[in-house]
This record gives sequence, C-alpha cells and structure tokens, in this order.
Amino acid sequence: MNMAEQIHQLFQIESDTEFNAFALKIFYYQYTNNVVYNQYVNYHLKSAEINSIGHYSQIPFLPIEFFKTHDVMCKGHDADQTFTSSGTTSTSTSRHLVADINLYESSFYKNFELFIGHPEDFLILALLPSYHEREGSSLVYMANKLIERSKYKSSGFYLDNYTDLVKTLNRAVKQQTILLGVSFALLELAEKYEPDLSGTIIMETGGMKGRRKEMVRDGLHRILCSKFNVEQIYSEYGMTELLSQAYSTGKGIFNTPPWMKILIRDTNDPKTILTNQQTGGINVIDLANVYSCSFIATQDLGKLNSDGSFEVQGRFDTSDIRGCNLLVT
Repeated sequence: MNMAEQIHQLFQIESDTEFNAFALKIFYYQYTNNVVYNQYVNYHLKSAEINSIGHYSQIPFLPIEFFKTHDVMCKGHDADQTFTSSGTTSTSTSRHLVADINLYESSFYKNFELFIGHPEDFLILALLPSYHEREGSSLVYMANKLIERSKYKSSGFYLDNYTDLVKTLNRAVKQQTILLGVSFALLELAEKYEPDLSGTIIMETGGMKGRRKEMVRDGLHRILCSKFNVEQIYSEYGMTELLSQAYSTGKGIFNTPPWMKILIRDTNDPKTILTNQQTGGINVIDLANVYSCSFIATQDLGKLNSDGSFEVQGRFDTSDIRGCNLLVT
C-alpha cells in the first residue's frame, strides 16, 4: 500500500468502522516496515493469528518502554524531528523519531480546534518552565505553534516570570484566554498570587517534575479552582511517544479525537482487553503515529467509559514518573 497517498484520510475519520479500516491498514504497514514492531508481533503471535486480525482490539500493543531502547521507526524514512521525554536523573529518556512533522502539526491543530477552538482567537499563555528549559519537548513545540497562530501579541511563554504573567492576565479581561501550565508552576502561581482568573481556561499538563510532592489530580484541581476562582480545570493528556493528545474540559474526563482511541488491558494478562468501567493499563491507538508505532501500551492506569471517554487513575508501581500527565492517585 502507498501510505503517503492515504494519510489525508486520517483526519477525515467519522465512524468506528472507518477507524477500524484505517487501523488495520496502518497495522499491516507498520508490521511490514517497522523492524522493532515486526519482531515484537512475531514473538507474541503466530502467522495465522497475525493474518486473521480483523479488529483494532486484536492488534498487539508495543510496550512504551521500547522508545527508550530502540529507534521505533518504519524503514525508508528519516526523522524530520526527534522528540525526547523529560525523564529523571535515574531514568533513561524516550526518543520519538518523527518522519513527517506535518502530521504532528495537523494532528494538534485539528485536535485543538475540535475540543478548544481556533487558536487564533485565543490569548495563549504557556507556563512550562521544566519543559522549556530542555530541548526536544513535543509539548513546547506544540505550544509554540499554537502561540504563533494567536492574533494576540501578548501570547507567549512566561517560564517562571509570574509577575509579568499576572500583569498580562489582568489586562486580558475581554479576551478569550488559555493558560497552559505544568502542574507545579500553576500551583506556585496560585499560592503566591491567587489571581482571579474567572473566564480564563486553565489547562494543566504534567506532574510536579520533582519540584514538589506529587498530588492526586482531584486535589490539585480543587486547590486551583479555589485560588483562581474558576469552576473547572482543563487537562491535556499527551506524551513524547504520541502525535495526538486527549483533552479534558473538567472533572478528569478525557476525550480523544476521531483518529485516536483508548483501550484498557488487564494488568495480569496484557492480551485481554477489559470492558468499560474496569481499571487496567491504558493502551493507546494513535493513527497519527503512521511512521513509528500507532499501537502503544502505556504504563498508565485508567478506565474507559461507555461513551469512549476515559479517566487516568495512576501508574504502575514500577513505572517512571512521566512528564505529560498527572499520574498519582
């Protein structure tokens, strides 16, 4: 198959049937062209089982740890961009080799418009000190591109310059405003200044990055709602190994775009997919990961709701603290 000719269909998916058809095309493409994924699938399934796969729930999910030890990329492609995870001093970092950066940009632009609105209509303020201080952050790349589309000159990164940020927020009374921040920085802003941000979309992403003790998401959101005088805290669920994100507009309930799905696996039997409302490991299908791997078994714990939304409830005990989500319950 000529995948390049079919990519334009990716963001036009409208039904589960269309999603399944596209997922199967990508699976067989990646099984054929991605050496790492090919070896993983062959180790776990026989040829007859591989050839009989007819639904995305039957597709093997590659453990996310492979992005730390291997170049997960389809042959015949070079990396336009390499994204890396933040990691810690005691852990290795993940590397996502992105063959077509336009796929990433198309994914986050369309996704943002789907759940939030057109970026040009918003004053976009990014409070991402721990991400901006290093190279290779996919979150900083996305935030920067969204900021570039904003029509407001005050949009930008504020790192830990809380005083200037508060001044900008105070001047933005009549503008649609989004404050995207890593959790510890939002908490510091709330505690030091307690600005009245009613009418502002507060979107948290990431945990405490070793700066503060990790918190349960509900507890963090209650503090931020009280200090900022807002009813809900939005959240972004993304990671280095994905080119798409899920968004929550409140209460920790995340939704995915049509080209992304969440499945929940049994923690004791990874091949078993659980039914709704059962807690297990989060598997992600991100069809935008065309040239790496679209089928990833994360180390996050969560549950799926009947409408396709999901909740993140924690992490496996042996997993590392990751950068792009609040994961301690």
